[in-house]
Amino acid sequence: MSTPKRRIETDVMKLLVSDYEVTLVNDSMHEFYVWFYGPSETPFAGGIWKIHVELPDQYPFKSPSIGFMNKIFHPNIDELSGSVCLDVINQTWSPMFDMINIFEVFLPQLLRYPNPSDPLNGEAAALLMRHPKEYEQRVKEYVQRYATKEAANKTSGEEEEEVDEDMSEIGSISE
Repeated sequence: MSTPKRRIETDVMKLLVSDYEVTLVNDSMHEFYVWFYGPSETPFAGGIWKIHVELPDQYPFKSPSIGFMNKIFHPNIDELSGSVCLDVINQTWSPMFDMINIFEVFLPQLLRYPNPSDPLNGEAAALLMRHPKEYEQRVKEYVQRYATKEAANKTSGEEEEEVDEDMSEIGSISE
């Protein structure tokens, strides 16, 4: 077995046995969904997002592709596509990182410390810089409206609906 293939299996297995709820797409370790909870003490607290993850064949030498399936209001996340502008995942990705780092460090840091000077969502960036309280209020509205398990389950195209109905409970062990 090649090193990248073994590494993909190791990283995905770590996620599957963690406290994260993970759903593989077509039993592939290259594509899956992870339920991600907004970090406490942030306006994202209480929210739950379905994160789509795709691992390239060159993983861990090439960074994973990550996207929010349900809407989130954040300067560094495209509201329509859900794609994430995250330096650590894109430019500074290192094979030393693994999938757990993304969900325990990178995404919580991104939500805690948005970077409005490098936005994918210009409206969120402008609001954060000019009217931080209004930004926080908008984030909370989005959390209530779109960051629920029900909303996340209704995300995107038909092909995913089949996956959602068959959602496994692997890795959803409560703390």
